[in-house]
Amino acid sequence: MNPLLDALQPYPFERLRELLAGVRPPADLAPINLSIGEPRHATPALLREALVGALDTLSAYPATRGTDALREAIAQWLVRRYGLRGVDPQTQILPVNGSREALFSFAQAAVDPRGDAIVVLPCPGYQIYEGAALLAGAQPRYLPTTEAGGWRMPWDRIPAAEWPRVQLVYACSPGNPTGHVMSLDEWRELFELADRHDFLIAADECYSEIYFDGADPPLGALQAAQRLGREGFERVVCFNSLSKRSNAPGLRSGFVAGDARAIARFLAYRTYHGSAMSPAVQAASVAAWGSEAHVLENRRRYTQKFRAVREPISRALPAPMPDASFYLWARTPGDDAQYARDLFARQNVLVLPGSYLGRGIDGGNPGAGYVRIALVAEESETIEAARRILAHAQPA
Repeated sequence: MNPLLDALQPYPFERLRELLAGVRPPADLAPINLSIGEPRHATPALLREALVGALDTLSAYPATRGTDALREAIAQWLVRRYGLRGVDPQTQILPVNGSREALFSFAQAAVDPRGDAIVVLPCPGYQIYEGAALLAGAQPRYLPTTEAGGWRMPWDRIPAAEWPRVQLVYACSPGNPTGHVMSLDEWRELFELADRHDFLIAADECYSEIYFDGADPPLGALQAAQRLGREGFERVVCFNSLSKRSNAPGLRSGFVAGDARAIARFLAYRTYHGSAMSPAVQAASVAAWGSEAHVLENRRRYTQKFRAVREPISRALPAPMPDASFYLWARTPGDDAQYARDLFARQNVLVLPGSYLGRGIDGGNPGAGYVRIALVAEESETIEAARRILAHAQPA
C-alpha cells in the first residue's frame, strides 16, 4: 500500500467520536448536532424533478468533460453572479463530482511528484487540502489565519527560500471556519506571488452563496482576476458546488473553472481517474445553476438564524459575525475539546473543537480555544441550541 497514507491525520469527526466515547448526555434533551457543515434545508423540488426526469439517460456512459448544456449553464451563472466579461464553457469549465473530490484530485494533477514540492494551505482549514498535498507527495505549509491577523493568510510566514518550491496554494473564501472573505488587495498580493514563483491557486468558494447583505456578495477569485486585468484567469482555478448553494450535498455536483491550461491538464487526469458525472445529475445541475429563487430563500433562512442566535451565543462564547458562510467561529473559555465534551455531556449539543481543524505551528495550534458552530439545523432547533449554550455558561 502507498506509504504516504500513513501521514494522513484522523478526520475531525473521527476525533470527535473518540472524544465523546462513553459520554451519556441527558436523555430528556433532544440531540442537536451543529458540528458538521451539512446543509439540512430541503433540496429544491426543481432539482429532484430534473433528476427523476433524466433517469432514462443512465443507459449511456457520460463524458468526463460533461455535457455542453451543463458547461454552458455554469458559464452563464458565473457571468451573472460575478459580472465576468466572459467564460469559455469549452475550455475554462469542467464539471466535477462535488468540490471535495475535485479539491483533492486537483493536487494530484497539479503537483510534480519528482521534486521537493510545497503546498500552502490555511490553518485552521478544510482537512482535504492537507490530505491532497500529502498524497501528492508534497509538503504542506500551514499559514495561521487568526483574529489578530484579520483572518488573512500571512504570506510572509513562508521563508523566501521556500517560495520557489511552492507549486499550489489553497485559498478558501469565504473561509471555513472563519467566514473571512478575501479582499481585492488580498487577491492582488496572491496573484503577484503566483506570477513571481510560478504556482497555481486553488480557490475553494463552496460557501460563496451564503452571505447576509444582498447588495454585497462575496468577491470571487475569477472576479478579482478580471478586475486586476487577468482576462484568462492565469494561474487560478475556482471550485464551487451545489451542496451549500442548493442544499444538495448528496447530489455530488460542482465545477472547476478558470485557467484553460490548468483545466486541460486536469481533464487529462480525470479521463483516467474515472470521475465523470452521471447524466441524471448533470440534468439536475443544469436546473439548479439556472435558478436563483431557491438560493435567495436559502440565504434568507440562514440570515434569519444568525440574527436569532449570534447575540445569545456571543454572551457565552465570543463569536464575531462572519463575512459569509453558515459557521460561527466562537472562542471558548478554556480548552476547546473539553468545552465540546462538557457541552455534549450537559446539554446534548454537538459542536466541533477548533483544534481539530488546525495543526501545530511554532508550538501552537491557531484553531485551539475555538469551536465551530454550524447553523445548519432548522431555526427552532438552532435557537434551542443557542439557549442551551447560554445555559451551559451559567454556574451549575
